[in-house]
Amino acid sequence: MTDAQGNRLLSGPVHTTKIPVRWGDFDRFGHINNASYIEIAQEARAVFAMEEFVERGHAMPAAFVRSMKIDYLSAIMPDTMEVMVETQVVRIGRTSFTTVQQLKDRHGSLACVVECVQITVDLKTGKPRPIEDFERKVLASVSTPEAALGSGENEENEDGED
Repeated sequence: MTDAQGNRLLSGPVHTTKIPVRWGDFDRFGHINNASYIEIAQEARAVFAMEEFVERGHAMPAAFVRSMKIDYLSAIMPDTMEVMVETQVVRIGRTSFTTVQQLKDRHGSLACVVECVQITVDLKTGKPRPIEDFERKVLASVSTPEAALGSGENEENEDGED
């Protein structure tokens, strides 16, 4: 779903942060290279977790990336010193949640959209575990209304196990 400006986020709260770019993020063609978009999105998800969980007095949940879809829409050029990243939770399941992140250059132009499915994991066993109630509440605080309403009970094999 996209609006006239290419916005892929839905109605509801959004977490926003700015991630500084590094010299090594640029390739020989003078724009941020493809792998750096993924690193910037990952760094923004870490800031999201720190600000939304840790700063509210909760432990940061262990969440592993299960899948990622990336749409590269335009190049971020060297005149951008920090990338604006908007993160929204668009789906909350039983053991996983999905975020959509929009990466924008210094002019506010949408450069990349990253959709990421993350699985909450028990670090002792390495296996998926249900999202706890407090985690669900925190995720819902920056989610679309539809994601916040989901109970996760209708998920089908989201954790990759039978």
